[in-house]
Amino acid sequence: MQYKPLVVLTLAQIFAQCAAPIVVLLGGIIGSKLAPSTDLATLPVALMIVGTAATAIPAALLMSKIGRQAGFIFGAAYASGAGLLGAYAISTQSFYLFCLATFLIGSHNAFIQQYRFAAAESVSAEKVGPALSILMLAGVGAAYIGPEVALRTQYSAHWGEFAGSFMALSLLMAVALFILLFYRGTSTKTEASTEPQRPLLEIIGNTRFILAVSASAVGFSVMSFIMTATPVSMHHGDQHSLEDTTWVIQSHIMAMFLPSLFSGLLIAKLGAEKVITAGIVILLGCIAIAYMDQQLMHYWWALVLLGIGWNFMFLGGTTLLTQTYRVAERFKVQAFNDFLVFTPQAMAALGSGLVLAKWGWTGVLGFSLPWLLCLVPVLWLQMHKANRQQLSLPTADSQG
Repeated sequence: MQYKPLVVLTLAQIFAQCAAPIVVLLGGIIGSKLAPSTDLATLPVALMIVGTAATAIPAALLMSKIGRQAGFIFGAAYASGAGLLGAYAISTQSFYLFCLATFLIGSHNAFIQQYRFAAAESVSAEKVGPALSILMLAGVGAAYIGPEVALRTQYSAHWGEFAGSFMALSLLMAVALFILLFYRGTSTKTEASTEPQRPLLEIIGNTRFILAVSASAVGFSVMSFIMTATPVSMHHGDQHSLEDTTWVIQSHIMAMFLPSLFSGLLIAKLGAEKVITAGIVILLGCIAIAYMDQQLMHYWWALVLLGIGWNFMFLGGTTLLTQTYRVAERFKVQAFNDFLVFTPQAMAALGSGLVLAKWGWTGVLGFSLPWLLCLVPVLWLQMHKANRQQLSLPTADSQG
């Protein structure tokens, strides 16, 4: 069956991706109870993203050696162990052990990010956009299941509040591992000897690659910077209930993935550059609404727009990226891309708690603007190049 790998990956991602929403929802809240100072409250969430950045290259290179399936199963296995470690850290009131658990959970996210490349490899070139859209819809299920399970199991263990949530996280990772046993992907070793590879510097110098990486990196960074601060700002700063905070985070994560129902079609019809432009405008709208007030609906609308803007920028960037490399070059380009995307995201998440503690919610919003503004000239350069190519004018950088 041609689409079986995509179906298995989508089902596995529904459960594997639950870990990140759970850490986003509870990491700052637990951190505020365990951390030695309020400045470190969001460190567990930030370290989850640092774990993703630190493992981006090793995850891709490992799978180039042992295959996609073995790599995915390996990641899910230690993520399940990390959930148990998180529960134990809560029971012993160990902040730094809890940080280690979230780092390992984030490390697993680097393996999850490779799902999208495995999905792209499972279909023909013209179906890559729709395949990525289908895969990203798994995030809708994860957006509901992860926070809902965390909320319902927060008192289920005698080890302390939220210890049960991380035990449940461990079980969800085990379910993903079981589903991955049925995954059969394409070969990872046969193409390199039959197709020449260009130097990495030649590939990354292309304006299409630069925009692909920049759009994904800026989208992830702004999203993480605001999202990381939201639970702490809502629940501890503005005294919104945990249920309301959960609803906002669930809505945000669903908004990250629901647009995949149509964003892939928009890219096919309008082009990735225009969809990325729409993402920038939507993120500016998110910041504007969040500036207005800190009532529940302001948080809700801002976080929903944050999710939609991220989807447009990330899916647009990923689609552009698949157009920049040959089959034999895929692992080194994918690894380098993810490192460049998740490193600034990790920096944004690390800085989010500090900015929130020193300048409050408005400070978080203010620091988000430069990320978006820096992307504008890169976007203009690629769109200008694309327009010249449509007019059949020669460019110095036509090799994509």
